[in-house]
Parts: sequence; structure tokens; C-alpha cells
Amino acid sequence: MGEHIAVLANPASGKGRGRGAAAAAVAHLRAQGAEVRVFEGGSAADTARLAAVALAEQPRSLVVVGGDGTLSGVLEAVCAASVPVVLVPSGTGDDLARALELPRGDAAAAAELALSGRPRAVDVGEIRTAAGIRLFLTIAALGFDAKVSDRTNRLRWPHGALRYHLALLIELVRLRQMDFTIAVDGAPAAPAPGTLIAVGSTSSYGGGMPVCAGALPDDGLLDVVQVAPLSRLRLLRLFPLLLRGRHLSRPEVMHRRARTVTVTAAGLVAYADGERVGEGECTISVRHAALTMMVAGEETG
Repeated sequence: MGEHIAVLANPASGKGRGRGAAAAAVAHLRAQGAEVRVFEGGSAADTARLAAVALAEQPRSLVVVGGDGTLSGVLEAVCAASVPVVLVPSGTGDDLARALELPRGDAAAAAELALSGRPRAVDVGEIRTAAGIRLFLTIAALGFDAKVSDRTNRLRWPHGALRYHLALLIELVRLRQMDFTIAVDGAPAAPAPGTLIAVGSTSSYGGGMPVCAGALPDDGLLDVVQVAPLSRLRLLRLFPLLLRGRHLSRPEVMHRRARTVTVTAAGLVAYADGERVGEGECTISVRHAALTMMVAGEETG
């Protein structure tokens, strides 16, 4: 493996914040004497292509400047290359950065982990749909929350977590029960009508909403949270508890841990890491310790 550091940037992430974050990250690394090679993608496909080019040069680490969706879009190549990843968060939600306690809002501090961080092996989620296989790092959303993610991506105002909250209120007006069928860890499929199903490797989505509160990114398990059919009023009452991660004890919420989950429903749409990944039946599983991230703290061993 070489001595240079590759920087893969998505300038469009975070409504354009990615460009400034990339510049700050590169400037910091070069100021510390690192050899840096920059790859800037103009689209998701371009970013994926450039990730392969960057990894073929065998860098000591790959610095990804962007949001959760930017990193998940290149996961197949990164996991196959076994190159440590440094995430410089510049997306809308940055929930992976929250889970790993990475610096947010300080691109130089995040990039510094390429030089002084320690490696941490984390799990990677996998979703299989008719559209193919997509990897993810935070939460797969099915049902109401997927519709909220869809609405969030279409809104242009406000920014950050407030945009997600506005999308939630809009979709609340359109709330409909979904007739889910779910099979967990090979058990027979069972009807599970409800409002939403969230399957997470980490705890939060939407910029810090801990729907899978307590989920760990490296335990080899997925946290499965199901919310029963709710009226608009009951869902509104549940929302403050969700924001504080105190909803899992409610009788209308079921929480369990699993390695594989298959979900079907009419009109089902799946989102993961804030990106639409497929429709119809989906099977979600976990690849334990499949990715190495650089996190805060001195490297040991």
C-alpha cells in the first residue's frame, strides 16, 4: 500500500457544502506534509468510477468528502480494496458521523483522522431488491419513514435536520397504514401491518433521529424497529419520544435484533443512507466488520 492519501470529493453534497469541505480537508493534509491525490466526481456514477481509480493506486487511506449517501455509493469498491476510510461529513444528515463520533462541521479535524486516527472495523448493511444489491451504513427505511426521506430529497428548503422535520409533517397528512409481511432470521413470514419498519446498523437517520436507539455499528446485528398502525395524533405523540430515543418501550413499537430481515408490502419503497435503493420485496442482511473506518483516538497494537 502506498504512502499517499486519496481524497474523493462530492462537491454537490450538503447542497454545495462539499466543495468547501474538500478544499479545507486537502489544505490541512498538505499542510501536514501528506502527499494528496484528489478525485472529484460530478455525479454518483462519476464518483463511483473515480473511487475505483483512486483505490487502484493503493493509497494508505481514502478520504471521502460527502454525506452518508456518497460513501454508501462506493462501498462495494472500498470494502473489496480493504483500504481504511476517512469520512469528512458534508451531507444533509451525517448520521454515520454521529454514530462514530467523527468531527462534524470541521473538515480539517475530520481529515486529520487520516494521519492520527485509529482503525475501527464496522458492519455494512446489504439490501437486496429487484433493482439489485445496495450496501448501506446507517438505516434502511421502509414505509412512512421512506416516504419522509423521499419528500426530504425533493424539498429545497430548509437545510439540515429541519428539512427532514418539515418532510415528516407533510407526509403525516398523507399517512396510510401499510400491510407489511416480515420474516426474521429464516422464520416463516408473518403479517405485520404498521406505519414503518426501520432496520439499522447505527442508531439515527434524518440528521439525528434515533429510531434504532442503541444500535451498535460493529456488533454484527441489525436493529429492527416496527411501529404498529397509528393515527396521525398518536404518531405526533410518539414523535417527541422518538427524538429522545425513548420510543422503544412503547407498546406500539416492537424492537428486536437480527441478522437477516425480509419485508414485503404493496407499494413498498426502500431507502438507505438517505438514498432510494429499490421497491417491492427487500431482504436486508449484515456483513460483519466489512469496512475499516478511521476514528478518533490513537491507534493501538
